Amino acid sequence: MTSKNVPMTKEGAQALRDELRQLIDVERPKIAQAISDARELGDLKENAEYHAAKDQQGHIEARISFIQNQIQHAQIIDITSFTNHDKVLFGSTITLLNLDNDQIMKIQLVGEHEADIKSGKMSITAPIARACIGKEMGDVAEVETPNGMAEYSIEKIEYI
Repeated sequence: MTSKNVPMTKEGAQALRDELRQLIDVERPKIAQAISDARELGDLKENAEYHAAKDQQGHIEARISFIQNQIQHAQIIDITSFTNHDKVLFGSTITLLNLDNDQIMKIQLVGEHEADIKSGKMSITAPIARACIGKEMGDVAEVETPNGMAEYSIEKIEYI
C-alpha cells in the first residue's frame, strides 16, 4: 500500500467510488452467498465450489482494500480550474505528432489507475507523458525507446 498522494482526475475518482460501491453492495454479498451455498454441499476439503468462492472472495477483498487506499490518498485534480492552458500538465489532453512516422496520437494524461491507452488515457508516469509535462504547443518531446530516440511534436493542448 502507498501513503503518498495519488493524483487523479475527478472522473477517475468517481469511477473508483462507483467500483467500490459495486464491490461492497453487489459482489461481496453475492460471494458470501456462494460460500454459504458451497458449505452446504458437504466436506470442505474436497469442495471445489467452496475453494473457488473463497479465492474469489480474497480477490474482491483485496480490490476493495486497494480502492479504499487509493481514495484515502487521492489528490483530485480539477483540470477545469487550471489557468495556464499553454503548458502540458496533469489532466491535459494533448495531440502529438510522431516525427518519425507522421502518426497522430491524442491522449489525456491521467493517474496510474485511470490509464487505459485504448480510451486515449495515458499514465502520467509513462515515458511519453513525462517527456511532455511542462512543454508548450510546438515543442518537441524526446522519448527514449527500445528502438532509439523518438520525437513527438506537441500539436495541441486541451483542458477538457
